[in-house]
Amino acid sequence: QVQLVESGGGLVQAGGSLRLSCAASGRTFGSYAMGWIRQAPGKEREFVATISWRGGTTDYADSVKGRFTISRDNAKTVYLQMNSLKPEDTAVYYCAVASVSYATTDPRKYDYWGQGTQVTVSS
Repeated sequence: QVQLVESGGGLVQAGGSLRLSCAASGRTFGSYAMGWIRQAPGKEREFVATISWRGGTTDYADSVKGRFTISRDNAKTVYLQMNSLKPEDTAVYYCAVASVSYATTDPRKYDYWGQGTQVTVSS
């Protein structure tokens, strides 16, 4: 059974930092891109960041460019370093594994999703 477990969320003041982690179990995802997607209350899911299977290519939503960094250190773990957090970053953050090897911002290409971790940024 495939399982993705996010951790690292919490409450932080504006301007602060958090590092999210996503650990995969049940199979390895070394040949597939991974990504982070978030959903704020009352809003649709929004792509945040994606990384290719080798980690050589990344892409970010315009709203987080220069503040967030996605990385992966093996076939089972992906991270999202979030700096200079803003109240509008408040959301549930989901880790996901794509069905393709290239970094993709298309949520339809993500097959496996975690349960999410809450990030709350206070002003």
